[in-house]
Formats: sequence, C-alpha cells, structure tokens
Amino acid sequence: MASEQGGDASLRRRGCSCTKDDFLPEESFQSMGNYFKALKETPSRFLDRITTRSLDTDEINEIKARSGHEMKKTLTWWDLMWFGIGAVIGSGIFVLTGLEAREFSGPAVVVSYAVSGVSAMLSVFCYTEFAVEIPVAGGSFAYLRVELGDFMAFIAAGNIILEYVVGGAAVARSWTSYFATLLNHKPDDFRVIVPRLGEDYSHLDPIAVGVCVIICVLAVLGTKGSSRFNYIASIIHMVVILFVVIAGFTKANLKNYSDFTPYGVRGVFKSAAVLFFAYIGFDAVSTMAEETKNPGRDIPIGLVGSMVVTTVCYCLMAVALCLMQPYSQIDPDAPFSVAFSDVGWDWAKYIVAFGALKGMTTVLLVGAIGQARYMTHIARTHMLPPWLAQVNAKTGTPINATVVMLAATALIAFFTKLRILADLLSVSTLFIFMFVAVALLVRRYYVTGETSSRDRNKFLVFLGLIFASSTATAVYWALGKEDWIGYCVSAPIWFLSTAGMKFLVPQARAPKVWGVPLVPWLPSASIAINIFLLGSIDVKSFIRFAIWTGVLLVYYVLFGLHATYDTAKATLKEKMALQEAEEGGVVADNSASTALDH
Repeated sequence: MASEQGGDASLRRRGCSCTKDDFLPEESFQSMGNYFKALKETPSRFLDRITTRSLDTDEINEIKARSGHEMKKTLTWWDLMWFGIGAVIGSGIFVLTGLEAREFSGPAVVVSYAVSGVSAMLSVFCYTEFAVEIPVAGGSFAYLRVELGDFMAFIAAGNIILEYVVGGAAVARSWTSYFATLLNHKPDDFRVIVPRLGEDYSHLDPIAVGVCVIICVLAVLGTKGSSRFNYIASIIHMVVILFVVIAGFTKANLKNYSDFTPYGVRGVFKSAAVLFFAYIGFDAVSTMAEETKNPGRDIPIGLVGSMVVTTVCYCLMAVALCLMQPYSQIDPDAPFSVAFSDVGWDWAKYIVAFGALKGMTTVLLVGAIGQARYMTHIARTHMLPPWLAQVNAKTGTPINATVVMLAATALIAFFTKLRILADLLSVSTLFIFMFVAVALLVRRYYVTGETSSRDRNKFLVFLGLIFASSTATAVYWALGKEDWIGYCVSAPIWFLSTAGMKFLVPQARAPKVWGVPLVPWLPSASIAINIFLLGSIDVKSFIRFAIWTGVLLVYYVLFGLHATYDTAKATLKEKMALQEAEEGGVVADNSASTALDH
C-alpha cells in the first residue's frame, strides 16, 4: 500500500501543486487493475468502513496533520460570538417575519421566534460539547466520524456542503435584490437577460458573482482579518436592528396586540417550523474550533452567547413590527419597509435595505469560512481529493477548498433564480442537527470495549423508541390532524424512553471540559424537535435530498470508499511498523546494556 505519511510529506514538499497524486494518491487508483480489484472488494470494504469509528486523538492530531501546515490559532470568544451573530442574522428576519405574522401566527410570531430559538439552542449545546472536545475544522463531519463512523459522516457532510453552496448562492442573489432597492432600481436592472437559457436560468447575475469573489478574497487572506471585517459589519447590522426596534416602539399601537393568537396554537408552531431556518448558520462557527486559542472557554461563550443575542434581537424585531401595524396589513415581502412607510417614515426603508445588505454579507463570509473548513477536513480523510486539504503556510487558511466552494457558489448564483434555489434548501441541515444529537448520546452512553452488551442493548432500545415516538409526532402533525390523541400517545413514549435512558443506562463517558447539561433530556429533545420540523418541510425538499444522497452514494462507492479504506490501512500499517521499530529499539538497548554489564 502507498505510504500515507510519505504522501503527506510529498504534499508538503510540493506546496500548492496540481498533479494526479494530489487528487488520487491511494493504492487503488495507481492502475486500472488495482481499481477493478478494489471494486470487486467493495462489499467487504464497505462493511469495514461502516463499522469503523475514528478516535478523538486521530482527528485532533493525525488527520489534522495531513494539511501540511496548521491553521493559525487567532480567535477568541469575542471573535466567535460575532462570527455566530454574523452567520445567523441575515436577511431572513427582514422577510420571514412579515409572511409568518400575516398568514400563520399573527402577533404571536414572537412566541414562534422564541420556540425556534430554544430549538436552535439545543443544537448549539450539542455542537459546543463536540467542538470543545474535538477542536478541528471538520465540524459535524468530524463529530459523526468519531461516533457514527465514516459512512454516516460522509453522507451528512455531503449534504451540508450542498446546503452551504446552494444557501450561499441564494443569499448572493438576494444581495443583488436589496442592492437594487437601495438604489431605487428593480433587481433585473442589474441582471443580464438571456431568453435562450430558459426562464429559470436566464437572469444572469454578475453582481452576485462579484460579491462571491470579494468574499473569497476576504476568506483566504486570513481568519483574523475576516473576523475584523465581520465584527465591523455585524456592529453596523446590530445598529440597524436597534434602530428598527426603537423606531418601531415609538410608533407602537397596543391595539394591534388585542388579538394575540388569531390562528391558534397550531399557527404558532407552524411558524416556528419555518422561522427555525432564520437561526441556521451557527454550525459554521464550530468549524473554527481549530483556530480558537482556548476552545474549552471560548467556544461555549461564543456559540451560546451569539445564539442568545440572536434570539433576543429576533423577538424584539417581531414585537416592534406587530405593534406598528395590524398583523393583517403587514406586507409579506418587505414588512419593515412598508410598515415604516405607513407611519410616514418612507426614508427608513433605505436603512432597512442597508441593514439587510450588511447581514447578507456577513452570512456569506462566515458561510464561506465554514464550508471551506468542512471540505478541508473531509479531504484530510481522503474522502475528497487531498489537494483540497492543503493549508497555505503564509495565510494559515485552506485556499484551495475556499476557492472551489465559492466558485461553485458563484456559478449557481450566476444562472439560477432564487425560487429554484429556495426549493433546494432545508432538509439537510435538520438531518445534520439530528445526527449530531444522536452522536452526542452515543458518545455519552457507549464506549467500545467498556460498555457491556446489556447496557448497549438497553441504550439502543431507548434510542429507537425516542426516534419512533418523535417520528410519529412529526407524521401526525404533517397529516394536519386537529385533535391531540396522537400526541397523547407519542409524547409519553418519548418521555418514558428518555427517562429510561437516564435512570436505567449508566453513562460510559463524562465530558472532559464542557458538557451539555441535562443529558439525555436536551439531546433527546433536540432529536424530537428536529424530526418534528422535518415533518413541516415540503415534498420537493425531500426529493432533492434523496437525489443528492443518491449521487453521494455513487461517488462513495466508486471513489470515496476505496480512498478512505486504503488510507486507513496504510496508516495502520505504518503505526505497526513504527511500534515494531520502537520495540526493536528497546530490545537493542537492553541487549547493549546487558553486554556492557558482562
């Protein structure tokens, strides 16, 4: 087998090269004969990979070392908190609030935001414990690789990369729309119309491409520089939000709150399912753990702090909007701009548009940094070409992965209309969040070689019941049932299953530095809520998820599986050789000592 460490050393010597060995250096791809032999061994190799779990120490040391150069540790909790705010608070608050308040929840949209915020916070807790204990650039990919194995990690990571690319493209096109509003133009005034390409792909957006290029330059120059830019932009964005809240309260009319829940409790939760996506983006911050000076202190403060600030901002803006206008008169497309116009402050729409632009810029920047680090760590395991794992010695950033990801984002943003992109979003992120919560439970309750078969089986039974009861709740909700009979069955099963795990299964591992409180209750609640939100997503998103997952499976069977198998076996072979050499050295030393004694 090809020497993995030798390959890594070669990678460091070449720097930023572009040869076959940068893309397919593994033994299975050295000749067609090797490749066909590998394909014949696919079943046994797949079984090996699906049952093999990585170790914390491997992810932190060995896997990280494959990038050639280390990322620079320049970030503090202050940087992470502002990265979190910049990643989450984008244009969604300026758009989603109006639609949900008018059509589904009324003034109770503030409760919907609070429910969504609590749901997001549960996922934040799970991510935080992993990021503290495994501070590497891979984020959820690394966490799932350690607890659920290579295969699940790859499927999850492939979907979240697509989510980042498509989400980034959607934000880039929205950037053009808000920029046009700021200049009193229509968005298509800044686009090139090519009718021959078809309606959904004919509105070419060069401004979106330009924004992606600028974001790419900022992301590759250095994380600390990006942090400063994000910090300044987020401060400006917060000032705009503060203006909206204060100005909204000065024009408040308490009569608009007389009918607080016009659509009932169901409307509140239906809005919460949609508004949850206004909180997505914090997972990108967990990928920066490798560049954090003190992960044990900085990550919990940064991640949890940013989510608290975000939730408070969202709730205050929702209250301000519904106090300014009756919920039935709120404009679904530009709620804050129209609300200010109705109270005689037409000029305020420019401030709102400017704030939305700033928000989208920081979302793009933090998303670009996060997605590049996901790809970097995936490439370190050789599931993707190791060329993408290279870290630049001067900037300390993964330039190759950043450029590739933003090139894909710019290409999609250039051609594809926002409506098509919106159909592609959603389901992947909730699956990732659910898997991370499952992985946390596995981490706490199952350690190979230590957990007894009896405890393992009890854990699996309770976990299965948590899944089954959560899925039943989501399906019952999706079917639109108005009664509570189904929930009266599924909710107690979930509660008793979680209680059974708590009191009948001993925890196999305690967190070393920082841990999620109230385990297993909080991770179990995160699983239930994420599955519940999946039940509120449209069919098109699930079709997209199935198609993309199918593409990932084909790639994994043809390339990723064999690359990771060869890499793992080469690493194991080298470890054994090193161990034998060390043992041989000890024997030689002992022999020499004996000879001297004689």
